[in-house]
Amino acid sequence: MGTLRDLQFALQLKIEELRQRDALIDELAELDAKDDLIRRLQGELDRMRVTLGTPGSSAAGCLAMRNSSQRIKRRAVMAERMNWDDKQLPQPTVTSHSKSLKSQELIKGALLENGLTKHLERGQILAIVDCMYPTTVSQGSCVFREGDSASLAYVIEEGKMEVIKAGHKLQTLEAGTLFGEIALLHNHTRSTTLTDRDKSTGEERGPRSVETLWSAAVMNCKLWVIDRQAFQSIMLTSGLLRISQSLDLLRSESFFRSLPEDALVKVSDALEECRYSDGDYIIRHGCPGDSFFIVSQGQVKVTERKSVSDEPICLSTLSRGDWFGERAQRGSFRKLMDSLEDDNKNGRPNKENKAKSEEDVPFSSDVSLSDFQVICRLGEGQFSTVELVHFKGDLRCPYTLKIIQKHAVLSSGQQGRLQTERRIMMEVNCPFIVRLYQTFRDADCLYMLLETCLGGDLWTLLRERGTFDDASAHFYTACVAEALSYLHSRDIIHRDLRPENVHLDQYGYTKLVGFGCAKRIGSRKKSWTFCGSAGYVAPEMILHKGHTASVDYWALGVFVYELLNGSPPFAASDPMETYMAILQGIDAVEFPKPICKAAANLIKRLCRNNPSERLGSQRNGVKDMKRHKWFDGFDWEAVCKRTITPPILPCMFVLLRSKLWSAAYRLHSPDHSCQSEPGGSWQTEAP
Repeated sequence: MGTLRDLQFALQLKIEELRQRDALIDELAELDAKDDLIRRLQGELDRMRVTLGTPGSSAAGCLAMRNSSQRIKRRAVMAERMNWDDKQLPQPTVTSHSKSLKSQELIKGALLENGLTKHLERGQILAIVDCMYPTTVSQGSCVFREGDSASLAYVIEEGKMEVIKAGHKLQTLEAGTLFGEIALLHNHTRSTTLTDRDKSTGEERGPRSVETLWSAAVMNCKLWVIDRQAFQSIMLTSGLLRISQSLDLLRSESFFRSLPEDALVKVSDALEECRYSDGDYIIRHGCPGDSFFIVSQGQVKVTERKSVSDEPICLSTLSRGDWFGERAQRGSFRKLMDSLEDDNKNGRPNKENKAKSEEDVPFSSDVSLSDFQVICRLGEGQFSTVELVHFKGDLRCPYTLKIIQKHAVLSSGQQGRLQTERRIMMEVNCPFIVRLYQTFRDADCLYMLLETCLGGDLWTLLRERGTFDDASAHFYTACVAEALSYLHSRDIIHRDLRPENVHLDQYGYTKLVGFGCAKRIGSRKKSWTFCGSAGYVAPEMILHKGHTASVDYWALGVFVYELLNGSPPFAASDPMETYMAILQGIDAVEFPKPICKAAANLIKRLCRNNPSERLGSQRNGVKDMKRHKWFDGFDWEAVCKRTITPPILPCMFVLLRSKLWSAAYRLHSPDHSCQSEPGGSWQTEAP
């Protein structure tokens, strides 16, 4: 009986333990819900601090800075044109500068330790070392100031520098350090200033200080310098040389020789250079094989050992052009080959003829700007203003008129970019891309008559709502994906996808805008220009490896993340920190709770570091994305037919159908008169 009572007592203890555990679980669940509420409220508080400028704690300030990239409209970095003939390799435009072996090793070490340049190839680093030239900086003199337009990067060989921003010391730079490297990527305005400090008195002679390590008799710092033009010339030349060498290698094998050049370029994009020393094993029996190899230089022996005690027997020797490992990498290799066969068989999609693209233009080609009446101003840009207009006598159909100042375009050197933007937008005719109906010009301005999008942009909606749910993100991602697919089928890359450039029409469907960075890629299917928004650029663009349409799918992955999270995965107050985060990759990003596993998987497959592995860049294009589990149950066909109800119906459409339309019409009605230019090209000469 005693044993039975002991068992009953033990059972009661166990029951009580389970009850307490259940109560603890309930309490933890309640605390978790409260934590989520606190995080949401803290996020709203930080967003309000960013918007209103309210000071807060340092921790809250860091979070606010992280979210500020979403709260402040981003401005794209505009591409610098690199003129070269894609039929032949460009000649290097850099000058070699002699330097001691010690200086060479110091510069090389600085490049290999820097977060940006450590990712460069060995040949590129050696070329940069060779072209850097020396300069000296006297104590008290300024290296650069806040607000300066930057195009130079520096390596310190002798001396020490303090970096100070807004009166606060940020860091001390010592010998063997590369700084100012963001100027190598694109036009940049310095946010800090560097100067020397008087060694004897410690008095600053400028906003930033450099404290020399030399004796009091020598008050100079020695720096090595490289400019952006030389850096980009090295990257372009080495990139094209790599493609040329890869094509020559592929053509040396009979199987690849039969493929067209477009297909060979696609294969070369998937190649990565690996170096092995004499005697190294590449593949060993029993080890998992996950790579496909083509011999570029040297020889590879294929050996077999029947037993551990036997000497290996050489079966064959492979040399340049030979390949191996295709069975181990059969899945990826087969996908690539199938993709090339499909491209070769089906060819590129036929371009729509001009008549078809113009059949839905709601007015004749001889219309002039004086035929339109201004309703109100919608906004202002860096070089332009935007007005809402309508055709005189017809208030039912509004248009957007973008007015661009000629002198601003000429002074900024953007006339070529503007010509490209106009040419591309006049060609495209897609329900998910804003239409450019007509262009005009007069002595002072250029005018673009665009389809109007009265629902605003996704950035504004995201700012107001914080995040989008999965259903809304499905819809907006699908619309953007269809727009990108249309552009890519015509060899056009957009390169500036972000919520600011996705607008809603009056029915709630999205229109892709912002074609300032768009480009039609040439026969080699690559571009080397750096452009786009800092948090959305792909790794290959940062490293100047040459990029293709796959950069748009990287940006689409970032876009999905921002819709679901409210802020992008790569964001920092300093653009260089943003670029460093991008180079670390999407796997280093912590995904928050609002992003489900399926969405996270989609984002990671879009943001693969290898461009050829990104979803959308493979055999089936956007079809692979449509089959992804995150889109299970989503009706893509209904989106294309515009029969699905959008998640947000803009209220502006109701306003325009009300009596306020006629009131807005009477408020502002200036009369413009300028020359129509339906068929020619813009003339950007100074008035």
